[in-house]
Amino acid sequence: MIDVVYFAWVRERIGLPREQVETNATTVAELIDELSAREERYALAFSDRGAIRAAVDQTLVDLDAPLKGAREVAFFPPMTGG
Repeated sequence: MIDVVYFAWVRERIGLPREQVETNATTVAELIDELSAREERYALAFSDRGAIRAAVDQTLVDLDAPLKGAREVAFFPPMTGG
């Protein structure tokens, strides 16, 4: 079981701030595949992977990052400076 947290427009499209997910995914990208296959709202939220950033246990990672031992994955849009 892994905690999945959604921020900004990812949260708006999915309609949840967080959820616990039972997964067989070994990477962040595989988790996105599993989530996208669930329902249309997930597929829409993850349709442009170039517009998604991820953090595993609060560390920014690439989408090919492993999930072994992870407790939390967060998804959010790219951050902008200011």
